[in-house]
Amino acid sequence: MKKILILFFLACCSYAGHAQNNVIDEIVWVVGDDAILRSDVEAQRLSLQVEGQKLDGDPYCVIPEQIAIQKLYLHQAKIDSIEVNENQVIQQVEQWMNWATNQIGSKEKMEEYFNKKSSQIKEERKEMIKEQQIVQQMQRKLVGEIKLTPSEVRKYYSKLPQDSLPYIPTTVEVQIVTMEPKIPFDVTDAIKARLRDYTDQVTSGKIEFSTLARLYSEDPESAKRGGELGFMGKGQLLPEFANVAFNLNDPKRVSKIVETEYGFHIIQLVEKRGDRINCRHILLKPKVSSKELTDATQRLDSLYKDLQANKFTFEDAATFVSYDKETRNNKGLMVNKNMESAHSGTPKFELQELPQEISKIVYNMKPGDISKPFTMITDKQKEVVAIVKLKARIEGHKANMADDFQALKSIVETKKREELLNNWIAKKQKDTYVRISDGWKNCDFKYPGWIKE
Repeated sequence: MKKILILFFLACCSYAGHAQNNVIDEIVWVVGDDAILRSDVEAQRLSLQVEGQKLDGDPYCVIPEQIAIQKLYLHQAKIDSIEVNENQVIQQVEQWMNWATNQIGSKEKMEEYFNKKSSQIKEERKEMIKEQQIVQQMQRKLVGEIKLTPSEVRKYYSKLPQDSLPYIPTTVEVQIVTMEPKIPFDVTDAIKARLRDYTDQVTSGKIEFSTLARLYSEDPESAKRGGELGFMGKGQLLPEFANVAFNLNDPKRVSKIVETEYGFHIIQLVEKRGDRINCRHILLKPKVSSKELTDATQRLDSLYKDLQANKFTFEDAATFVSYDKETRNNKGLMVNKNMESAHSGTPKFELQELPQEISKIVYNMKPGDISKPFTMITDKQKEVVAIVKLKARIEGHKANMADDFQALKSIVETKKREELLNNWIAKKQKDTYVRISDGWKNCDFKYPGWIKE
């Protein structure tokens, strides 16, 4: 019955199109019980244009097919009860809205570009990001864990013609020693005094915690939400932060001051749900003065000279002197944590995968070289002084088993994943009602099963 009603609606749209030249919107595809509108395609096209993404083919063929595939996944996700973290969705929406506003020029220009109010754009983007995350989770569930043996990777490599071997960009292995500038006691005392003042204002009812967070917190993402972090488990928070947050029981009270690697916090409970907690926080970070930065540079310069004089090894310096917790126990060796990289979980980095300041320094270094001290911003947004040693460098080359097993393994995993998903889509096409309007069929679709003979 639903399909009959959809077809009736399509016929009405078609009739309206003949009756007047200016059709505001129309149904262009139907997938199962879901319709894809021309406006859906246009909105997607405009978003891709803003983001600078180019499509391989006619956007009025590629985009509706992509939306149709997404609808197949979303239908299956509904059956499998796949859900996503609402707070992560909101965070991504805020990031995208800020980015798009800066990219286009202003809020008004963005509204003009999309021909919609900012609130509409935000709501549509929220739905889009939510659906994207659901699709990604559904894909992971369908594919499961792909396990490859070395023999499977070798078999793939042996079958590739020499001119089809993937090109592996230059990779490097880098060791690092960092030194944080000393923060004077009067600076930390001033920060603590400010946080105690905020606590007094909240406790006395003079002002809401969320208002203070929006005005003063130096965690920009949570500050937009009044300091709210969203529901998290204990393992998702820094231990010192979690220990205090999970001991809060009264939403009207404010925690004691907590110091973490990010700075100093005060915390307010919003709600507890089992082993998860939602809280607000205000973060203040100590500011490093030029004097402290100069002092740290001089201390590290002295260390650099000792290394040059072979008084001790770089590995010893990293183990006993470095402030960097993540590399200290690894003799300073950095590990690639980019989950989308073929080198994820290894010490290998392509130059663009390194922090920008390190990449610039390493670019002209040779294996064994040690850099002079330089300043950089860490992923914790702290300004530190660092020196690096280039442990190894493999220039760009055609892939081989000796140097590039991990990269080749990643390629094979990707191919297997694509094959599994392609087979699933082809099967769903056969089992799903699909109707494409005239004028939208003449396409070279990636999946030809949309149009049934």
